[in-house]
Amino acid sequence: MTALSDSTERAKPRSGYAFRPPASLALLCLLIALAGAALVALTMGAAGIPLARLPAALGLWGDAGPTLVRDQLVLWSIRIPRIAAAGMVGALLAASGAIMQGLFRNPLADPALVGVSSGGALAAASAIVFTDSQIGQSFRFMQHQLLPLAAFAGSLVTTVVLYSIASRSGRTSIAIFLLAGIAIAAIANAGIGLLVFIADDRQLRDITFWMLGSLSGATWPKLATLAPVLALALIACVSIARGLDVLVLGEAEAFHSGVDVERLKRISIVLVSAMTGVAVSVCGVVGFVGIVVPHLLRLVIGPAHRLLLPASMLLGAVLLVGADTLARTIVAPAEMPIGILTAAIGAPFFLGMLLRQRGLVSL
Repeated sequence: MTALSDSTERAKPRSGYAFRPPASLALLCLLIALAGAALVALTMGAAGIPLARLPAALGLWGDAGPTLVRDQLVLWSIRIPRIAAAGMVGALLAASGAIMQGLFRNPLADPALVGVSSGGALAAASAIVFTDSQIGQSFRFMQHQLLPLAAFAGSLVTTVVLYSIASRSGRTSIAIFLLAGIAIAAIANAGIGLLVFIADDRQLRDITFWMLGSLSGATWPKLATLAPVLALALIACVSIARGLDVLVLGEAEAFHSGVDVERLKRISIVLVSAMTGVAVSVCGVVGFVGIVVPHLLRLVIGPAHRLLLPASMLLGAVLLVGADTLARTIVAPAEMPIGILTAAIGAPFFLGMLLRQRGLVSL
């Protein structure tokens, strides 16, 4: 009887989740959820398009009604680019969080919390003020091209500075990394505040867009900027997944297992900077996507990055498409900044997960 009790205790799952779905099933469920969220988003908004009119508006089938031209204009000029941008940005932010958490072996690492997003937003805000100034007038026609480059450069510089501060003698201090990230985020926010102080009305509206986060400016040219980065991110995530899995054991163990740790760090830093910078350049600072999504998926499907990284991209896309749909409809015909929604939903949810792990609440 004692042996049976011992074996029963060993068989009990240590996590609150007794079942972890197979990889194919988990990814399929996330794909279905993303398709459903996109379908709902297509029909909702200030100019509602009933589901019955949606096939005709998409040019699939159905009779051309009197509102066909309006429906097609709304879908192809505004709504479809916005939904696609929300999905891509959510995927990039969630994957960035998963990579940073794996690289620094800490579930609190996130591009928004440690200042990477703030660094990208500061660089983008500086580009806005510069191209609208008398000195930068000759570069004004390149503003749409400069913003992604500036946001990427700001995110890259911030990430490199953070890593340099936290790393000594080949070892990375997570505590110093997080504290330095908070300090750098404060410096970046102070710089943004200075730009707000000296900006004119037009520049102030653009800077406010970056600080609160919004997808209202999503266009087909911006999708053309996001798509190559997302494609490269998918390829890179496949190549670094095993290295991140082994890195959990420690840098020395990863090195002895055949992982080029320094190369892995460089690829991860550049990848996170590119993904965060491009996401910030399109929608501004959107928090808690990169920290909540990977943390939740680790509890459900496990920590293996081979599955965690693509699953994070899919769930991040679902989350941001849903949040953007809510932002467009909750105060219609006005629009709520998406950064407010992600923080209002993500922060309590993440706090609940922490309390659950500490045993203070039962969910």
